[in-house]
Amino acid sequence: MKKILTFILLITLLAAGSIPAAAQTLKVGATPRPHAEILNLIKPDLAEVGINLEVIEFTDYVQPNLALAEGDLDANYFQHIPYLENFSKDHRLDLTYTAKVHIEPMGAYSDKLQKAEDIKQGAHIAIPNDTVNGGRALLLLEAQGLIKLDPAAGITATVLDIVSNPLRLKFSELEAAQLPRVLPDVDLAIINTNFALEAGLDPLSDALFIEGSESPYVNVLAVRSSDVDREDLAKLSEALLSDKVKEFILAEYGGSVVPAF
Repeated sequence: MKKILTFILLITLLAAGSIPAAAQTLKVGATPRPHAEILNLIKPDLAEVGINLEVIEFTDYVQPNLALAEGDLDANYFQHIPYLENFSKDHRLDLTYTAKVHIEPMGAYSDKLQKAEDIKQGAHIAIPNDTVNGGRALLLLEAQGLIKLDPAAGITATVLDIVSNPLRLKFSELEAAQLPRVLPDVDLAIINTNFALEAGLDPLSDALFIEGSESPYVNVLAVRSSDVDREDLAKLSEALLSDKVKEFILAEYGGSVVPAF
C-alpha cells in the first residue's frame, strides 16, 4: 500500500511539473493600421517567451491614452511623440515611451534635383501652409542643415522662425494636397507621405531625403512612467524592434510606413 501511495505521489508531482506556467497577458491598445497589424505579427514570438499579447483596437486618439493612464491597458501603440507629450501635458498624465517603431514620413521631392547636395543658392522650396505640417517640413530642412530655426519655436515653427538661411532659400507655403502638383515649378517640395503616394511617388526611392529616426514624429510604444522598467514590456519593445517587424513594414506598406530603427 505504501509503495502504491508513493507511486501515485510521484506521478502527481511529475504531472504537475509538466504543466506549463500560465502565460502573462499584456493588453495593448492600438489603431488598426498599421499598429494593430504589426502587434498581431509578433504575437507568436511573445507567446514563446510566456506573454499572451491581447491587442485592443481603438478608432480614436483619446481613449487609448486615458485607458493606459487608468490601468486598463499595459501599453499603447498608435501615436507619435509630439502627440503623446502634448496629450499627457493637457490631461496631466504620467506617460512615456519605450520603443521608437516607425514613421509615416514626410519627404523632400524634386523634378529638378537628384540629391540634397544639389540645392543651390536661392532655391525655391514649397512647404505645407498649415501649422503642424509646415513646422514639420521646416524641421526636416533643419535636420539636413539647410536652415536653422529658433529653438523656442518647437514643432509649430514657421518661416518667420528661421534664424539662419545661408543659401537664401525662398519659400512658398501651399495647401499640403497641392504640393505634388507644383513640383515642375519649384526646386523642391516637402510633401506628406499620403499625398506623395497619391501622386505616384515612393518615399523610399523618390525622396531626396525623408524623416528618419531622429524625427520627433516617430510612432512609439507608450507606457506609464512607473512601468518603464517592467520586464514584460521590455520583451514587447524588443519584439517590436526586431528584424521581423522591419522586414514586414518594408514589404507591407510600400514606403508609406518606414522603420525608425
